[in-house]
Amino acid sequence: MLVVRRRRGRRLNAKQEPEALLRKIERLAKFLDAAIVIPGTRFRFGADSIIGLFPGGGDVVGAALAGYIIYAGWRVGLPGAVLARMTGNVLADTVLGAVPVAGDLFDVWYKANLRNVAIIREHIRRQPPAHRSGPGGG
Repeated sequence: MLVVRRRRGRRLNAKQEPEALLRKIERLAKFLDAAIVIPGTRFRFGADSIIGLFPGGGDVVGAALAGYIIYAGWRVGLPGAVLARMTGNVLADTVLGAVPVAGDLFDVWYKANLRNVAIIREHIRRQPPAHRSGPGGG
């Protein structure tokens, strides 16, 4: 069942909220992992790869931004095991990305944020329409 958790002081429309949240995190993940295309190739990288080049904190900043996508997964009601898998994706990206040079190449290849958005998208789209539209199914 799709659960959309309420934020304080704001009503959520259970019918529109998961899809709107999905669009928002898809834009963020694309910005972080695939915003820049090298002309003449299919090679893409994003802001996370550039931020990760800064020693002593770049990977931490990237992990903090990726944390919003995990939070979005929690908001749409992903099970704890799936949230743990998403956290593992970010941890792998952060820890291995911290290794000089090789870690930066890994960061460009792994794309943890796009992986996590795909997990959320699959969860939302797998829900029956009645669950997505809230009470009354309509």
